[in-house]
Amino acid sequence: MTRRWRPSLAFVLGGALVGTLGLSFAGLVALRYLGPELGFRNSALVLGGVIFLATSGLGWLLVRLLLRPIKALQAYAGAQEAGTQAASIQHFGTKELHQTATQVVTMAEALRDREATIRSYTDHVTHELKSPVTAIRAAVEMLQDTPDGSDDSKALIAQIDGARQQIETQLAALRDAARAREARYVGASTLRDALPGAPPLELNLSGADDIAFPISAEGLRIVLGHILQNAKDHGASAVDLRSEEAGNAVILTVSDNGAGISPGNVDRVFDPFFTTRRESGGTGMGLAIVRNILSAHRGEIENLPAPCGACFELRFFRF
Repeated sequence: MTRRWRPSLAFVLGGALVGTLGLSFAGLVALRYLGPELGFRNSALVLGGVIFLATSGLGWLLVRLLLRPIKALQAYAGAQEAGTQAASIQHFGTKELHQTATQVVTMAEALRDREATIRSYTDHVTHELKSPVTAIRAAVEMLQDTPDGSDDSKALIAQIDGARQQIETQLAALRDAARAREARYVGASTLRDALPGAPPLELNLSGADDIAFPISAEGLRIVLGHILQNAKDHGASAVDLRSEEAGNAVILTVSDNGAGISPGNVDRVFDPFFTTRRESGGTGMGLAIVRNILSAHRGEIENLPAPCGACFELRFFRF
């Protein structure tokens, strides 16, 4: 990025305003003196051509200093949002646009590096643990094939195998959570687009069920799948889904008739690996994955108090 003089935004706008007013005033003065000499009709045509050319020059400067940098920054932000390769910004215009573009690029690169660090760390951890877990599985299978093992030995082997299965489940959930931070489900969908394949529950839709959520059907299906499966695992038989619009947000309220969330666990339900169902195979990653996907789509989720069961409010913001 070469260092060069860049006018301020106030200088550009002020110069454009002064230039426009100056051209108008100069045209009136020139018409007064040229009219008697060339004729008012010919003078008006000449002055109109001069003013048009001068105004075109001012317009070209505004396009170069304002419109083109804004379009370039918009294209860069759009490419970053879509996850595609973004072309570097070549035109920065005024000082303010230069500073804004530099900050946006720096922020995008920092976020990308942060996500890459998280993903690489996750891949490293899962890879390093995969080999010892595989060795544990092989040892367990070999010990299980030993015919003369005592009951205590068999119980210990079963306990080791259960711990191994739990580690594998947690590693898979960790990979899913990291993937959810990066995934972008671009598009729009309705509740009815996302419900096919949902867990076997009685689903009651209310509100405007044809509202388009700013996320693809696949992404909304993953979000609802985790929430509905979580409700089923906690004893729910019916789930109410209410969708509505509020300003620039689309709100989806999901409530069930299950066991609900105890007051002591309310602040921890979105923490990764937190679960009250560890013995029955729970990983504690479902709601964490939901929150990651919503965060990647400018959304958020909140646990709301409910007289019975659990209640979550999902908010998708349109920009």
